Amino acid sequence: MVKLLVGHKGTGKTKQMIDLANEQVETSNGSLIFINKNSRLMYDLKYKIRVVCMEEYEHVTNSDEYIGFIYGIISSDHDIETVYIDSILKHADFSLGDIPEFLGRLKSHFKELWNGLRSKPQRRKRRNDWCGFQNMKYLTNLS
Repeated sequence: MVKLLVGHKGTGKTKQMIDLANEQVETSNGSLIFINKNSRLMYDLKYKIRVVCMEEYEHVTNSDEYIGFIYGIISSDHDIETVYIDSILKHADFSLGDIPEFLGRLKSHFKELWNGLRSKPQRRKRRNDWCGFQNMKYLTNLS
């Protein structure tokens, strides 16, 4: 599932996303990731939410590298339930025209991965192993 928070600057999109993440972490069975441009929101989010500051990853400069970066995050934790991405247009050379392709690539990647894992039940080692891929959510704030 992908949800987009779209609006003009200063309309409270980031605050709304922080509130959603903080509410969800209380009932979540998996991990939550919050990708932000810098670390200023780190103290607004509950400690159980993993905060990724894109300032620390200057080499991520276009949508292809950003996709690879997210794939790397997902591959390091198979219990991820939701990925929140704040101000995606400010992280790399993204434009509004890149967003549909970006979201389509994420969706197709996880659909292929889930179908492949579902056909190989022996790969499931722990109770929650791989479960997050079926219900993976992305919440993205565009500006």
